[in-house]
Amino acid sequence: MNDFRYHALKELADQQARFAPSARKQEQVVRAQNLLKEVTPEKNYPYQFVAYRITDHRPEGYGELIIPGRELKNELLQFIRRVERSIPPLRIEEVVEPVLSLEEISRKFNVSTKTISRWRLRGLVGQRVIVQGRRQIAFAQSVIEQFLKDHQDRVERSARFSHLTDEEKEEILRRARRFAQVGGTLTEVSRRIARRLGRSVEAVRYTIKNFDRAHPQQALFADQNGPLSSKAKAEIYTEYTRGTPVETLARQYGKTRTSMYRVINEVKAERLLQQPVDYIHNPIFEDPTQEAELAGPMPDEDDFQETKRGMHAPKDVPADLASLYEWPLLTKDQEQHQFRKMNFLKYKLNRLRASIDAATVRVSELKKIEEIDSQIKEVRDRLINCNMRLVVKHAKQHSATESLFELVSDGNISLMRAVEKFDYSRGNKFSTYASWAIIKNFARSIPDAKNQRERFMTGHDEVFEARADNRGDESEALAHAELNKEFVSMLLADLDPRTRDVIRMRNGLDGTEEMTLEQIGQHFGITKERVRQINVRGMKILREKVVTDKVMLP
Repeated sequence: MNDFRYHALKELADQQARFAPSARKQEQVVRAQNLLKEVTPEKNYPYQFVAYRITDHRPEGYGELIIPGRELKNELLQFIRRVERSIPPLRIEEVVEPVLSLEEISRKFNVSTKTISRWRLRGLVGQRVIVQGRRQIAFAQSVIEQFLKDHQDRVERSARFSHLTDEEKEEILRRARRFAQVGGTLTEVSRRIARRLGRSVEAVRYTIKNFDRAHPQQALFADQNGPLSSKAKAEIYTEYTRGTPVETLARQYGKTRTSMYRVINEVKAERLLQQPVDYIHNPIFEDPTQEAELAGPMPDEDDFQETKRGMHAPKDVPADLASLYEWPLLTKDQEQHQFRKMNFLKYKLNRLRASIDAATVRVSELKKIEEIDSQIKEVRDRLINCNMRLVVKHAKQHSATESLFELVSDGNISLMRAVEKFDYSRGNKFSTYASWAIIKNFARSIPDAKNQRERFMTGHDEVFEARADNRGDESEALAHAELNKEFVSMLLADLDPRTRDVIRMRNGLDGTEEMTLEQIGQHFGITKERVRQINVRGMKILREKVVTDKVMLP
């Protein structure tokens, strides 16, 4: 069940959980925890800011997505849980910091293990360990101390919890009767009374509901038959995804089980329909007779699986990278089939979603959407896994000054983005397109990382030692710049006008600012991919001219 409300954060969590090295995952869990402490419920946060705080990488997609702080807290908790669960368990002897088991925390704070599970939903992050051959959840001492510091009142209330006395029940009903007379809802009243009496919201609500069932003529909240608000529906769906039984939700909101399932399906459909589905169209998608071939297994599937079973990593490969060598490379026909299949499934998903009304959606339709979405992920993951060694190859070429594992993690994001954007119908190999995307990303991220390190150096001596004296004569620099301009103008003169303008815009020549592929495409009324092709072709012509004419570079 999907606990995320925003597809962008779910996608980010899935990417990191599946492909990031273990050390990188642990670092991102800590980053997400630190961000969680800073989030203010009343503020809004851009998704790109959130992703940057967690991964140290600013994504290109979801630029318009803004997340309210109240909802972001839940998204970050889900991210932490998703990534934390994907970290392989350590043997208890390998854990550096002292840890406590679930039972040890229960005894120490005099609370139930169920209470600790609720604490985990509020930020108490555990880690999986192996004790005497069995997997367990453990909690680092520093994490426990920080949680106690941030939630001292909650821990103290839980520790002194006991069964309600008759006097306390009477007090709850007295307060509930007064609040109900001024128009408060059951949920709001339960929360207010719980805060006043230092009791859990569940205990207060249960007491009121029991009284209403036993005394229907004197029920405090008898009118529960009105339509549910959007907020109430969202709360029902959230509680359901967290494991609350439908029967409990039905009693809490005074509705039938059927009504609860209808609300859950409606909210689920709305969120599924909000997720963007971008694909590269092909006319054959519209031919029903082609569906069996398009959605069927790729060529030589059995040979691929046989080769995969025999794959193993070379001895000199680090353990964190060993899994990358468990997937064989795809042939050109297999690669074309996989990209065609992925985009065809996206085409089907888009058409199915367009035909669905969230208010009247059927369970079978939701299952069909989830089934197609699962198939898309399966094909996408295969394309990513079969090309992960390409990332390692380029990362090794750039690892002289940067950490190999950080470059691999950064390059994986470029590879995932390339899988989504690659136009298979042009007949090019995916490795060519992906290599360009990975190298371009390294060209941007490596200087950024270097500038970040230099910016936060401490001590004047370190700064002066790290930086060479590259000062030069200003007049000499101006003269050299003019020479460069003349040289570039001479080379560009042999290109057609549109290619010449694309290269000028893309590289910020003639004193203009550099423009993105999308901006240039909007200027000429063409696609980003077409702009990229024109730029690549033009640069190739210029390089060939330099070699053929033996032009001396300035």
